[in-house]
Amino acid sequence: MNSNTLIVVAGPTAIGKTDLAIKIALNYRTEIVSADSRQFYKEMSIGTAKPNEAETSAVKHHFVDSISIDQTYSAGKFESEALSTLENIFQKQPIAVLVGGSGLFVKAVTEGFDEFPDVDPAVRETLNRKYSEEGIAVLQSQLKSVDPAYASEVDLDNPQRIIRALEVCLSTGQAYSSFRAKNARNKRHFTSIKIGLNMERPQLYDRINRRVDLMMEQGLLQEVERLLPYRHLNALNTVGYSEIFDHLDGKITLDEAVERIKQNTRRFAKRQLTWFRKDSEITWFHPDDYPSIISFIDARLKA
Repeated sequence: MNSNTLIVVAGPTAIGKTDLAIKIALNYRTEIVSADSRQFYKEMSIGTAKPNEAETSAVKHHFVDSISIDQTYSAGKFESEALSTLENIFQKQPIAVLVGGSGLFVKAVTEGFDEFPDVDPAVRETLNRKYSEEGIAVLQSQLKSVDPAYASEVDLDNPQRIIRALEVCLSTGQAYSSFRAKNARNKRHFTSIKIGLNMERPQLYDRINRRVDLMMEQGLLQEVERLLPYRHLNALNTVGYSEIFDHLDGKITLDEAVERIKQNTRRFAKRQLTWFRKDSEITWFHPDDYPSIISFIDARLKA
């Protein structure tokens, strides 16, 4: 092996990325960089299915519990900090593992983005107010109008990413997608081996449903109740939290909230798969096929 190698484990939620990434990291005696944008937040644990204490003790994880929900955090900032972390890992050994279902954050590390221009704070304030008063549908429509290219690939249920794109568009008069890097512009000093995880849709949906049930058993309701004073923060406008907030508002029953979490998580998984399928560098495996995955990685390392 002539260069440093980043093993990327990607795929939809509940597919088993954490378990596989830990096995791979243990096999190659290395560390894990998380590219799950929801697991960054210290206050959100049950609803984000963070690796547990035993898992983080077995393998060192970076960017889990790294920031608080009141802090803003962009894919560009993650790119810079993750590359610095990888540089430190590569100084100790030539392999590292990147794991996550946030396609934008995986792309930030493996390919990168151009530097984005400064934005007018007044524009951001206006967009946040519009979201608060009129809802996400208005912002979705606006983004489709000013930047259809980015609207076709971003998670349209993520207000933080929509607002970020719109504030760039409105501040500069140019599409947010026009500032994003082409692959050749950001040379990486490591080689990426990209592993994608997938399974039959009914099996994946069953795993999602069971995971949501487990989250409720672990105390998701109580976790969301503790976060109620902070519900206005963008970090909490996400699946698993928004539905429980609706229940606490008296809009729906708890059973209805749980069913909506399952439904919205299944939809989220479909969007994740759509994103990752666009990446021709990903080789797909069933998460249970660990021997084939290791054989594939070993062959690539020797190539």
